[in-house]
Formats: sequence, structure tokens, C-alpha cells
Amino acid sequence: MTQPATPLPVRTIGGLAVSAISLGCMNISHAYDVAPSEADAIRLLNHALDIGVTLMDSAALYGSGNNERLLAKAIGHRRSEFILSSKCVLDLIDGNRILDARPETIMGSLERSLQRLNTDFIDLYYMHRLDPNVPIEDSIGALVRAREAGKIGAIGLSEMSAATIRRAHAVHPITAVQSEYSPWVRNAEIAVLDTCKALGIGFVAFSPVARGFLAGSVTKAEFAQGDIRIAMPRFQEPNFSENLKLAARFNAVAAEAGVAPAQLSLAWVLSRWEHIVPIPGTRNIAHLDENVATLGHKVAQEHLDAVDAIFVPGAVKGVRYSAAAQAQIDTELLPEEVS
Repeated sequence: MTQPATPLPVRTIGGLAVSAISLGCMNISHAYDVAPSEADAIRLLNHALDIGVTLMDSAALYGSGNNERLLAKAIGHRRSEFILSSKCVLDLIDGNRILDARPETIMGSLERSLQRLNTDFIDLYYMHRLDPNVPIEDSIGALVRAREAGKIGAIGLSEMSAATIRRAHAVHPITAVQSEYSPWVRNAEIAVLDTCKALGIGFVAFSPVARGFLAGSVTKAEFAQGDIRIAMPRFQEPNFSENLKLAARFNAVAAEAGVAPAQLSLAWVLSRWEHIVPIPGTRNIAHLDENVATLGHKVAQEHLDAVDAIFVPGAVKGVRYSAAAQAQIDTELLPEEVS
């Protein structure tokens, strides 16, 4: 697999060399407020490539497939300049959201993604979630067959536990594990990061600025209809007001370090392991530039330690997901999340 050139620092995830900060494309089409215009989204995606971002992360679920269509339209003509990742298992069929990891469903999802992406090859293809009704070995077997058919390159897992990762890796080497990770979401530290290190698997951190909370952009618990944060306990009162006190302390550390809050959060994530690649999402070119500029800053260890002193176990109020959403997550729970 040819590795795209970039002027940015590079990190490896399971053998794939990508820009050390890359781009999560979900919120261009999905989950947060009103999506940007197609023209603005196209400009942002091309700007990301222009400045050297080389991993673009999408999924069948995002925007009911429209995120993949957008990538094809916006940057499909620049396909050699980036590593393309997408996901299956979570999907929308006939307007209904499904979680289905049966081999035949995975293959159908893959074919639809290839068509939407206007490509015959996805570099990194994830299982978006664990389907408790299907042995992980069966699902990975389907992805191995897709790889042997030349339709995907590397295999990844999203939001899965260390035990599941080990079972999957025994069938075929896993290239990357993607999970939420930031100073206020530390579940990966229970076992997943150690498992990735032991097995040579890269770690892709989504929501590395805490869904905007550690970027200074969320100051009120007021969200547009359809915003997924509405259902997240950490963004609901009275938890939200308590968490804002943590954010104020975090912002003060960022100011002392001479960086923006989002840059401090990204620097903290990058500092945790050399094979972690954060994929912050944004709809704003200035924010994209700010995120990537983190790679040019050296944040002192004392400031990284100060972040840890803020987000000690139990400091964040509220669990990460609602009960319904948590039911689809295989990642280990922290003690304060266990009812």
C-alpha cells in the first residue's frame, strides 16, 4: 500500500503511516447541529489535503451514507493523497439504523460503501461496533475475505474491549483500534491501550477534544435538535455546570502553556503513546488549521501533568453515554460508570 506524502509529522498505526493529526469526517454530515453547505464541506476537505492531512475517516452510518458520497465528490480525484477509512456493522437500511455483523451484512455494507465512495478499495475498514449476536471471529472472517478479494486493505475495530480485540487479532492481524479518547474520556487506559501496545495495533482517537468541550466551544447546555450531545449525561444539567468548572481550569492551563484549549487537549492525547493518531472533526477551516498546528507546539510536561491533575478519576460528572447508547459499546467501563 502506497503511503501518501505529507509535510506534517507522521505516525504509524499498524504499519500505516499517516499524518500525526488527521481528520474525522463525521460531523460534516452527521450528529452535530446543522451540517455545513456542500460547498463549504468540499473546501474544508480539500484544505485538509492541502495542508498535509493524510487520513480521512468516514463510515456507512454518517449522514445515511452521504458522508461517503461527499468524500467521493470532494476529494475522490485526489485519492492517492490520503488513506481512506470507513466502517461497517452500524448502517442504515431502508431508513432504519441497524447493528448487524453477520458476514453477509458486512459484505453488503462494503459494496454500498465502495459504490458511494466511487472507489474499488478502502485502505482501512473498521467494524464500527461489536454485534453481541455474532461471534467476532465470523465477522473478521468476512473482512479477511474482503481483503483477499482486494476490496479492503487493513482491518480495524471501533469501541471494542481488550478481550474482543484479542479474539479478533487471533483470526487476522488488526491494524487499528478506534475509540473515544481525551482527557475526560479515559476508558482506553483500562486495558485497550496496553493491548494495542502488546499486539502492535495502532490507536485512533476520536473526539480528542471532548466533542468540543475541551475546545472552548461548548459553554451552555443548549444544542440544536438532532445534536447527539443532547442525550449525553455529561452535557446535561446539573452535570454540565459542574463540568464547566473543570473546563475553566483546563482553559487556564492552556493559556499558561501558550496554546489554544483544543491544542492542549490534542497535545495531551499525542503524548500518551507514539502510535496514537487523534482525528478531531471540524466544519471550520480555521479550527482545522489550529488543530494541525498543534504539531508545531511543544507543550511542557508540567502542563500535561496539570491536565491529569484536573481530570482525576471521578472528577467528570455524568457517564459518557445514555443507557441505550452504552448498550452498543463493548469498551471497558471505569469504576464510576458502573451502576
